[in-house]
Amino acid sequence: MKIEQLYTKCLSQGSYYIISDNEVAIIDPLRETNQYIEKAKKDNAKIKYVFETHFHADFVSGHVDLANKTNSTIIYGPNAETEYPIYNAKDNEEFKLGKITIKALHTPGHTLESTTYLVIDENGNNHSIFTGDTLFIGDVGRPDLAVSKNLTEIDLAGMLYDSLRNKIMNLEGHVLVYPAHGAGSACGKNLSKETFSTLENQKKTNYALRENITKEMFVKELLEGMPPPPQYFQKNALLNKSGYKPLDKVITQSNKSIDIGQFCKLANSSEYLVLDVRHQKDFINGHIPNSLFIGLNGTFAPWVGTLIENIDQKILLISEKGKEIEAITRLSRVGYDNCIGYLEGGFKSWKDKYGEEKVESISSQSFVDNLKLNSIKIIDVRRESEYINKHIEGANNIPLSLLSNELKNISDTQDNYYIHCAGGYRSVIAISILKAKGIHNVIDVAGGFGSILKTDLNQGCYNSLLTCNI
Repeated sequence: MKIEQLYTKCLSQGSYYIISDNEVAIIDPLRETNQYIEKAKKDNAKIKYVFETHFHADFVSGHVDLANKTNSTIIYGPNAETEYPIYNAKDNEEFKLGKITIKALHTPGHTLESTTYLVIDENGNNHSIFTGDTLFIGDVGRPDLAVSKNLTEIDLAGMLYDSLRNKIMNLEGHVLVYPAHGAGSACGKNLSKETFSTLENQKKTNYALRENITKEMFVKELLEGMPPPPQYFQKNALLNKSGYKPLDKVITQSNKSIDIGQFCKLANSSEYLVLDVRHQKDFINGHIPNSLFIGLNGTFAPWVGTLIENIDQKILLISEKGKEIEAITRLSRVGYDNCIGYLEGGFKSWKDKYGEEKVESISSQSFVDNLKLNSIKIIDVRRESEYINKHIEGANNIPLSLLSNELKNISDTQDNYYIHCAGGYRSVIAISILKAKGIHNVIDVAGGFGSILKTDLNQGCYNSLLTCNI
């Protein structure tokens, strides 16, 4: 038996390749299915099962494409209803894979169909669990994504408490825990950077698994401070239930160059969105007016899903040469399949014909020098939890995910707004949004808060300008 975790940092998502005796099972596959098919070919093995732990909301799974390409069976837990063929596993039902057994443990709470898969090795010993969003490393899944008229997040949180104690915590401590997500995912509040652990370790370190926590305490702690889910979550969950276009077709229809004349005509239409996926430094040095920046070098797909409300939005790409297919593929991971094409010749062709717009950006030390002498307007676009931990006194915290709803509180006055995040990625996204809305008196603080902390603001008498919550 061999288990391989295939972790995608952009989505903070783990999918799994399990092989025994030339038979393969894939758990929670990414939409790019060729990687699994190629692995199976290399191992001279057949993909027999595609196990889904639940209806994912934060990405479009590759289960439908993979099953169609390999003639494998898609398996969900109880209560899952889809518009394509699946097999609904019963609670405690076992599936043979070569010399090992995969047992379905119905663990509702995150969603009603959520199921944990227990791998039993060839000697009959419990080896590992694939918990989806039921149990993370250091946290558990949010229970507010499957609410209905007859079911609240409190009800689902109670179910999750029971699932953890009745189905998972009674397993042996040596059992490995493989979740669907790690730090950075919006599927939980405080996920660890570790992508796997043991059940014994989680019982010691995960607040949700401590022995003396009652159901009432669990529900309260789980729901307290839970931020609202990104708007694309519901849309992705529906795609995972109903099915979607094959990825190969999406890439074929989107991987098209558009000449500068046609691109300009489309860019000036309200139907189309110009999405610049280059590095933030390139966007700062020159970009197309009114374009949205979300760079491929960061958590691209989640920010696309969070900030572009219309999942069917017609998208025009500005990318580095050779990055077009990567951008199209990563858009598809969250269901944005309506990319029209990319600018032939890249941004240079636009600059040569129409000129460019730039972002004013200053070093963290220049920002600090100004801060010491003047009263300036600062917008901190980090998450609220980051801001609470440590921030600049007087800074206005507007998390990037909420920025579009707060534009009424930002005006194009003579005063400049200094924008910063943690490292310089989110601030440029924020500035692109503000500039597209006609707010141009914005200045980027290069390197963000991390760079600010390396200046003398974090030393001596100037430390009073920082506020900490320890």
